[in-house]
Amino acid sequence: MILDRKKLILQTIIREHIQTAQPVSSGALVDKYKLGVSTATVRNDMMELEEEGYIFQPHTSAGRIPTPRAYEEEAKLLSSEEKRKPLKDSERSILSAAFKNEEAAFKQVAKLISEFSGSAIFWAFHKNNFFHTGLANLFSQPEFRQVEAVCDVSGVIDKMEEIISGLFEELPQGTRILVGESNPFGNFLSVTLLKYNNSGQTGVFGILSPIRADYGHNLSLVEFLQEQFN
Repeated sequence: MILDRKKLILQTIIREHIQTAQPVSSGALVDKYKLGVSTATVRNDMMELEEEGYIFQPHTSAGRIPTPRAYEEEAKLLSSEEKRKPLKDSERSILSAAFKNEEAAFKQVAKLISEFSGSAIFWAFHKNNFFHTGLANLFSQPEFRQVEAVCDVSGVIDKMEEIISGLFEELPQGTRILVGESNPFGNFLSVTLLKYNNSGQTGVFGILSPIRADYGHNLSLVEFLQEQFN
């Protein structure tokens, strides 16, 4: 079915864009991923995906990149158990060795997760006690090479206490990915969240990334923490 083929092409575009941060061409998809269809077929499907709002062309003669809508669909797919991405054995081993149920150890674990995800981390141990780390990892991403983008993120950091207070009130227990208009940190970022209860204290942990993020990997990292508090 064409629907299935288009879905595969969109997922492949997302995968390639996550890896390269570059626009993706139909020729590159056919050559690299052996899709079993012609470049012309892929090009036609990409035109339809563009009309439907899932990809766009950043400039003339370029390939396409996924829109926030495409990443929202990717996040929805991850809500089904069979789509979950297991945590790498090496990362699980390192995090398990570092984890202890105390604040000092939480900060070390947060720094490790920042390195593994290439993102910024915030961790609110309860409503009025939080910290963040890894902004350098976030700002090193290609999306934030422009001064305007750095200013946008800096503004979010300034409002972080207010945003996290809202998450304590509104966010349900468990894991969640917010991207695009649904993300209180701004439509230029994504956040993979965990709200948990630890010995009667509510906590909120988040991985702040560009919209171009490996949500499967980020989700596996926050689910590691969820396991520790269950």
